Amino acid sequence: MSYFTYDTSVIISRKLADLPGLPGSFLMSAVVLMELTASARDDSERKLYERLFRQYQQDNSLIVPDDDDWLLASRILFWLTQGRRRTARGKLKRMPTGAAQRMALDVLIAVSARRWKATVVTENYDDFKAIQRYCNTKVAKASDFFRRR
Repeated sequence: MSYFTYDTSVIISRKLADLPGLPGSFLMSAVVLMELTASARDDSERKLYERLFRQYQQDNSLIVPDDDDWLLASRILFWLTQGRRRTARGKLKRMPTGAAQRMALDVLIAVSARRWKATVVTENYDDFKAIQRYCNTKVAKASDFFRRR
């Protein structure tokens, strides 16, 4: 079976209830649910995400980063930083506010999805393509993915 998961950007841009393909081939990322919960508008939305977390956990369709994922994620973040340093000829430019945090979470999504052999469907294709160079995660542009469905 071919698995896929949505990056947070897809759920935010398309609304969770409107997303196609949430049957047995869909896996939910615990990292994505964490991001959604953290940005919930109110307590009822937070509770919805917590219920979804438990539901996917019970269905064994929740991707949770394990210790090896965390280690690989830290290595990939190091390599990405070194690449930025090389591009800037030794001077590491400051990233926009929140960019490093978003990249760290995207790397965790990618490496944990890789363990399940799941394709990450994303609006942030360039970021995930950069991550893919170091962990060979399958990545799909959201626009292409939904056009095929």
